[in-house]
Amino acid sequence: MQIVTLANGVQMPILGLGVFQIPDADTERAVTEALEVGYRSLDTAASYGNERAVGRAIAASGVPRDELFVTTKLWASETGEARTKAAFERSADKLGLDALDLYLIHQPYGDVHGSWRAMEALYAAGRVRAIGVSNFYPDRLVDLIMHHEVAPMVNQVEVHPFFQRADYQELMSARGVQIESWGPFAEGRGDLFTHPVLAAIAAAHGRTIAQVVLRWLVQRGVVAIPKSVRRERMVENLAVFDFDLSDADLAAIAALDTGASVFFDHRDPAMVEWIGNRKLND
Repeated sequence: MQIVTLANGVQMPILGLGVFQIPDADTERAVTEALEVGYRSLDTAASYGNERAVGRAIAASGVPRDELFVTTKLWASETGEARTKAAFERSADKLGLDALDLYLIHQPYGDVHGSWRAMEALYAAGRVRAIGVSNFYPDRLVDLIMHHEVAPMVNQVEVHPFFQRADYQELMSARGVQIESWGPFAEGRGDLFTHPVLAAIAAAHGRTIAQVVLRWLVQRGVVAIPKSVRRERMVENLAVFDFDLSDADLAAIAALDTGASVFFDHRDPAMVEWIGNRKLND
């Protein structure tokens, strides 16, 4: 497994398993199989409702704790210094872990500055090895960096062939922030899994379109957390370290960039309101 080194020296696998939208009843099996086939990075969130299932799979796996990289996230309704500390403890308890590897502010809303102070304290206390954010657009990321001592080590954002974020990656890199992709396959939108450009590249390399997309991200140095509940797909998604995309391949994929989300704009007031009003069921 290829790794990236975060600004504080912590090493993170460049590919992991994301469990967004995996029902709690299926999560334990999916994580168990992912660990069996070689995944060592797991990405969940308080808002996904499946932290306990992830924790059960970890506990039963027999994989040494120091071989795992476990990420979870703080939901928007729990921002603020005191609430963030309490939310962290709830997540750690559900996961059955004394310390986490990466803790992210899930959305750029609410009292993110208060949350960041709490996360800096958790980081200083050794409760989490790295801290970061998710879905922060450049203005929000720079604002957070300017007002705190510790900069986010990771920003997990939408990145896929139709929304490539190359300029944003440069901005993050200049500030020591590792870019991480959620939705690397755009959930199949834009006919990604049958797209003729991607299909031609895949055929030329004897690979699947999913493997081409993940290889493209790896070659860009983008961490990715593809979701899968099928063991064979998990194996397929890990088999991307033994081939390279050519400059022509990369140029063809670059031409697919629309510069816009295929899901929703995090700056849309209606979406801000919806996320801000969503409460979690413990």
